[in-house]
Amino acid sequence: MNFILLTQSSGFLGWIAKILGYIMNGIFFVIDKIGLPNIGLAIILFTIVVNLLMLPLTIKQQKFSKLSAKITPETQAIQAKYKGKQDQASMMAQNQEIQAVYAKYGVSPSGSCIQLLIQFPILLSLYKVIQSIPAYVSKVGDTFRVLAEKIIQADNGAFLQESGVDSISHTVAIYGKAMTNGNLTNGIIDVLNKISSADMDQVVSHYAAMGAEFDLSKLTYEGQLILGDGGLINTYNNFIGLNIGDSPSSLITTAWAAGAYGIVIGALLIPILSALTQWLNVKLMPQQKTDNKTDGQQSTMMQSMKIMNMIMPLFSAWMCYTLPAGMGLYWTAGSVVRGIQQVVINRHFDKMDFDEIIKRNSAKSAKKMEKLKKNQERINAYANMNTRNMQNKANVNSSMTEAEKERAMKEATDYSRMSSSAKPGSMAAKANKVKEYNEGKGRES
Repeated sequence: MNFILLTQSSGFLGWIAKILGYIMNGIFFVIDKIGLPNIGLAIILFTIVVNLLMLPLTIKQQKFSKLSAKITPETQAIQAKYKGKQDQASMMAQNQEIQAVYAKYGVSPSGSCIQLLIQFPILLSLYKVIQSIPAYVSKVGDTFRVLAEKIIQADNGAFLQESGVDSISHTVAIYGKAMTNGNLTNGIIDVLNKISSADMDQVVSHYAAMGAEFDLSKLTYEGQLILGDGGLINTYNNFIGLNIGDSPSSLITTAWAAGAYGIVIGALLIPILSALTQWLNVKLMPQQKTDNKTDGQQSTMMQSMKIMNMIMPLFSAWMCYTLPAGMGLYWTAGSVVRGIQQVVINRHFDKMDFDEIIKRNSAKSAKKMEKLKKNQERINAYANMNTRNMQNKANVNSSMTEAEKERAMKEATDYSRMSSSAKPGSMAAKANKVKEYNEGKGRES
């Protein structure tokens, strides 16, 4: 298996995308060996694998949501208790009571955010891999490389950059940056991967007119034609009769003109299924319950969430209609996998005794608070002991000789250097304050 990859994502998400790219490359390698070298199938399997890998995070997030349904009424009651009180003492008391509620249930107020912060970059990186298959799947990239090298031999990609065809120029402007950044081959591959079938036909016609030696339709990779109805690229991209490299909007336009109404229906199903599965996912998610005590801010936030839940399926349908069908397939497959996961998780949670979980968490929280209390008592006792010791030393200072005072001053200086970086609130910091106080009294006397 060739692991020399093409133009990949860089920056913060680059290394995550590279790891996911190895997974995608491995999946395609396996299905190619069994005679099914299909990008659509690879996307579905890839989506399943990645979602299964993230399942532990998903379970933690859903568990937090279930507990939140029990926590919310108590926190709302506390907020109602302190409603209208903006003084510092009341606000501190409110925060302490809310923190105590979360501690009782054994969760953190930011518990759900942590899982989302981990999942979000993974999902973005997964999107980048799907968007740039030749950059992460070796065989697909090597197939496009044969075309790119022939184009470079013909005119160094001049036609792609100066064709005058709006759709090709637009694709070059967005995806062809590598063509002018020192990697012409990768830039051409990126562009060829993004242009539509109709634009690819124009590219083939242009180079065929330059002579038989530049006829891209005659090129082969591993003994198979690259372009054409039975070519490798069509084999890679053909999923149940649809070219997933084209957007449903262009597929519908072309198929309608040709009278291929089956393709029209298939292309329409992609955005429709994407919206439907997104909507079902929203319905399967644990819903936050409200009561009459909900304040205006929370009510506004919940109303906003409802509007977002209505808009997102429609937005998904529009994006899947205009983007390549492969992206729509990925979104739909992801929604189906997450929906199945949600059903299984919901059934699992329905069998769990959350009252028993809360009881155990409350016991753990009580032990933790007791331990913290004992630690604080030890710190206070140690600080008091240090205060008495330093006071005794200050009383002895008056009877010290000059040599003893110099030695004591040196020891104090060394101690000051050592403790100058003491963490605020630590025992060393408290000792420093006592020392400064005593020195101030000495200077005053």
